[in-house]
Amino acid sequence: MSKQIITSLLDNDLYTFSVCFFYLNKFARAEGIYEFTDRNNTIYPKNFAKKVTKQIKLMENIIITDDEIDFIEKKCYYIPKWFFTFLKGYRFDSNEVTVSQDEVGHLSIKIQGKLWKTVFWEVPILALVSELYHNSLGDFDNYNYKLEYQKSYDKISKMSDNDVRFMEFGSRRRASKAHHQMVLKSFSDYTKFNTTKSALLGTSNVYFAKMFNMNVLGTMSHQIISAVASFYGPLEANNTTMNLWEDVYSSDLGTFLYDTFTRKVFLDNFSQKNARLFTGLRVDSGDNFEAFQDIKSKYESFGVDPKSKGIVFSNSLDVDSAIELHKKINGEMNDTYGIGTSLSCSIDDVKPSNMVIKLTSARITEKREFRDCIKMSDDYGKYTGNRETFELYKKLLNIK
Repeated sequence: MSKQIITSLLDNDLYTFSVCFFYLNKFARAEGIYEFTDRNNTIYPKNFAKKVTKQIKLMENIIITDDEIDFIEKKCYYIPKWFFTFLKGYRFDSNEVTVSQDEVGHLSIKIQGKLWKTVFWEVPILALVSELYHNSLGDFDNYNYKLEYQKSYDKISKMSDNDVRFMEFGSRRRASKAHHQMVLKSFSDYTKFNTTKSALLGTSNVYFAKMFNMNVLGTMSHQIISAVASFYGPLEANNTTMNLWEDVYSSDLGTFLYDTFTRKVFLDNFSQKNARLFTGLRVDSGDNFEAFQDIKSKYESFGVDPKSKGIVFSNSLDVDSAIELHKKINGEMNDTYGIGTSLSCSIDDVKPSNMVIKLTSARITEKREFRDCIKMSDDYGKYTGNRETFELYKKLLNIK
């Protein structure tokens, strides 16, 4: 039997847990369908789907430990204790996932079930698909641990020298679990010897945050705005979601991911109340500096000092582009950076995967019909969903 890749419920991004708690509070009966998209149109090796299916089946043996519960409960002080009791009873159910390949070798993955339950699949499935694929190409045959460790160490050193505060966001498309661990070990080692200088804010991966005693960071994913739009309609989906999120978290998780239906639509929908309540916004598509300028102007129009608000950039960043952007912002907002693939899959001569799992349809209860879920960000390549529904949303939201 193949070695199990995902061995802990915590080997997941923090937003999985916060979104799960949100669903339990607001949409406990809601159901969804998630689908895999490979933006590189990768041809996977023969029988690759069977290897993925085997790994997914192995995940059914995962049970969260008391030690893991203690860690996540302390870090997520804003979530009531009953949720962590609930996590003790959570089990992955492989019947929720269907994996197949076509004759050419393209991979298809579909997940279906209650939203609060199936939300746990996205990150670990992407991580194990990425690792299995890199293994199939022999990308680790000549792996040089010392070299890769030093490269990662140099990256955090460079970020810290330039005072660029950043978070590690690389779980979904990491080269491998072992490489991901090595990257975070280098960051941990640097921080131990540079306690006042280190620019690392933490990681989104709860498992490695526990391993290296780091802060664990994250708020939400696009899926909740897509789901709310499918339940109630897209016109006020951003505002409705902000109000629901605030009701659940009372500003403890106050960074809103705004670009589910483009920046312009969000800013037109952004209320002065939420501009003051939420601590900041996350930029995940489009031109980063243009997004900053638009957001800064919007805050100013409300009489809100932009310097009092956070802006998190997570759109295809590497160390150099983050440093350049930080210099251009020049303290005009409280800028931080979520950097993923360029840290967790940065091995020489290895091409990172470019794949996502997105919510493509949902229904608010099991008695309703499924409705399409759409993502229309500021990068056309990040669009997901049914094309006919795209056209309908474009008309309703006046998207050019």
